[in-house]
Amino acid sequence: MRLRRSAAVALGALALVLTAPTSASAADGQFRYTYLTDEGFEAVGFLNNPPSGECINLYGVGSNDQLPGYSPKNRTDAAAVVFRNADCEGDDFFSLRPHTGGGSERLKVRSVIFA
Repeated sequence: MRLRRSAAVALGALALVLTAPTSASAADGQFRYTYLTDEGFEAVGFLNNPPSGECINLYGVGSNDQLPGYSPKNRTDAAAVVFRNADCEGDDFFSLRPHTGGGSERLKVRSVIFA
């Protein structure tokens, strides 16, 4: 059952990406996330007007050998699909609505793609 749900979510995310405009468009607004620095301090990372349709490894957490970020907030006008792995890989991802989408500190992120 979980495999069927994962496949359905993956197809939905792929459909969002494929239906995005092919021109060099950007999501208007800001995407934010929280992460721990190498020194152990909590910091906030953000993307302003991120490009649509391309995977973005998030600063400070975009490598699989770093601790993942958490508590993503999508304040852009586009849907954001966040991934626990770098390079938008794997089946552990979550879609955040435009403008108000957000996750708790339990939602771990390393990369994101905007549709």
